[in-house]
Amino acid sequence: MMTETPRASPSSPLDLFWSFTFLALQGFGGVLAVVQREMVERKRWLTQEEFVEDFAVAQIMPGPNVVNLSLMIGDRYFGLRGALAALAGMLSLPLLLVLVLAVLHSHYSHHPGVAGALRGMAAVSAGMLAATGIKLATALVKHPLPLWMSVPLTVLCVVFVVVLKLPLAYTLLILGSAGVALTYRQLKRMRP
Repeated sequence: MMTETPRASPSSPLDLFWSFTFLALQGFGGVLAVVQREMVERKRWLTQEEFVEDFAVAQIMPGPNVVNLSLMIGDRYFGLRGALAALAGMLSLPLLLVLVLAVLHSHYSHHPGVAGALRGMAAVSAGMLAATGIKLATALVKHPLPLWMSVPLTVLCVVFVVVLKLPLAYTLLILGSAGVALTYRQLKRMRP
């Protein structure tokens, strides 16, 4: 008889602090891909499905989505202490680094190499976001909403934001409501 392996978890709020500090320092242009890899694949503090669900909630909450996610993960394991430790890890050292970089940028912003480096970092960030989107899309296979319904919602989202330039709040309200309604209907059909 197979027994389920115990779930990995952070050993202390200090472990959360250092883990999120390490994550934040890796995230030039966005840490979502790094957080997913660390929390799901490496540390195994979350399953892929839990990560997608938590990230969806973090996105609709006000504030930066990865900061919201760090609060949720910290709270899951150590309550308020864990949430504050994860938040401090996500913000403290990166804040100091940004301040130092801002001072350096103010002195060297006229140099053409700095402008080129920033353009290169923007391209890398876009690639990381695309790769993360593709990786997270694998969780759609287990979602109650079939792919033939999920894909049009995804395409409409891109059209709303990129082509029509609708604010994210309207896009979430319209397409999020449609996605929730369709999923609810699908779940009702699946019930015996």
